Amino acid sequence: MGEEVATDCQGITVHSASFLHGRGPVFYASKACVDQTPKGSETDRTADKHRLVSILWDHFAALENRHWKHHQSSNRADFPIQVECGLLGKPHLLLGKERGPAISFSTCGGKVWAALCGDESDMGIDVAGSDEFKSAYPYQRVFQPQEFQHALRLTSGNLEEASALLWSIKEAVVKALGCAFHLVDPRHITVHPPVAGGSGYTFPVGLSEKALERFPLVAGQPLWVRSFLQNKMWFSIALVNRKPTVDE
Repeated sequence: MGEEVATDCQGITVHSASFLHGRGPVFYASKACVDQTPKGSETDRTADKHRLVSILWDHFAALENRHWKHHQSSNRADFPIQVECGLLGKPHLLLGKERGPAISFSTCGGKVWAALCGDESDMGIDVAGSDEFKSAYPYQRVFQPQEFQHALRLTSGNLEEASALLWSIKEAVVKALGCAFHLVDPRHITVHPPVAGGSGYTFPVGLSEKALERFPLVAGQPLWVRSFLQNKMWFSIALVNRKPTVDE
């Protein structure tokens, strides 16, 4: 996983992951779901998410990050934390009445995961396990042959693990874009071979066809995804630059 940076009194560990071009860093943490049944209480899961966001923000605020310095205060009452969702389900962090850093959530393996971005990028995370991709899964409707071959090489030919890796990357990307798979076909998100550097893998990801038509601002700039293997699950973080520049 990424670098371990802090552990709170309840044993929840905060990790960080850096990206290329100085993006991020992204801080993330996970905790066991209060209700681990498949149809666990939404109230319990909301409480889990809020707990994680509070821990991440407390750690983040202590760093005096320049992007969000005006929100940082020793008095939590000055900027109470709220999480709201957009029409397509994208979560937004509110600090008082103002928009805070990008956040994202995922639930897998009996845990809730949360992440907070250290700069002004949009972000999405996803966690996927090999047990979600059995032999009857419609691989050809989701993955392109070339990206599937790259993933198989990274996972020693394990079909289910390669599928989990690719799915977590694609899901993280559409969460960062803010549309999930309501507006984008998984095959219009292309995962390219990883580049060297750091722990885990860093993947450049491109959009095509209708995905690119819907999000033209990302044309010409790769979307970066960091992926880590954790207890037979793949954890992926995607960043999308809110303010594309011509020199990247």
